[in-house]
Amino acid sequence: MTTDQHIEELRAEARNAETVEGRRAIEAELELALAEREVIWAELDGRIDGEPPF
Repeated sequence: MTTDQHIEELRAEARNAETVEGRRAIEAELELALAEREVIWAELDGRIDGEPPF
C-alpha cells in the first residue's frame, strides 16, 4: 500500500468512525501519515537531506 492510499483509507475511516474517540485516534494517525508523506516529498525534491548528520 502506498502512503497516499493509506492516507485515503484513514480519511474514509475517520468519516465513518462510530465514536468521537475513534475518530480522534484515526485523525492522529492520519496526521502522522501526512507528515511522513511531506518528509518523503521534501527528500525527493531536495528540500531536505535524508541522511542523518555526522
